[in-house]
Amino acid sequence: MNEYKTGNHGRYLAQYHIIWCPKFRFNVLHGDVQTKLQDILQTISDRYQYELIEQEVMPDHIHVFISAEPTVAPTDMVRTLKSISAIELFKVFPALKKCYSRSGSLWSQGYFVRTVGTVSAETVQRYIREQTRPERQTCNAKTTKKTSTPAPNR
Repeated sequence: MNEYKTGNHGRYLAQYHIIWCPKFRFNVLHGDVQTKLQDILQTISDRYQYELIEQEVMPDHIHVFISAEPTVAPTDMVRTLKSISAIELFKVFPALKKCYSRSGSLWSQGYFVRTVGTVSAETVQRYIREQTRPERQTCNAKTTKKTSTPAPNR
C-alpha cells in the first residue's frame, strides 16, 4: 500500500484521503445505490489509472483513500470521481435523478482532501534543514572546484 511508484522520471507516493457528500446531505447512498457506487468508483479509478486503496460509502457521505501519479491534481481526481459517478448513478437509478431534479446535481460542491504520508511534517522539515552542508561541489564550464559555504544561522 505504501510502496513507492516509479514514473518516467522519478519515484513518488501521492496518496489522498477524499470525502464528499450528496447535495443537502440526504441519506441516499444505501442498499443498491451504495453497492453500485462502489463499483462505479472502482471502474473510474481503473479507467483513469488511480489506485483506489480503500473506500467506504456511508448513507450521507463517501470516503476514498486513493493514489495517483503526481501529475494528476487532487481537484481533478475529485471532479472526475464526482461527475462520472453522478452520471452513472442517475442512469441506473431514475428515482435518484428525480429526487435531485430541482438542484440539478447529486453531489454538493464541496469536498475534503488531505495528503496521506508515512512521515510527519516535522520529520520532513528536519530532513530539509539537515541537507545544508558546509562543503559542496560546484561545477562551471572552465573548472571544477570545491567551495565552502557557511551554514545558515538558525
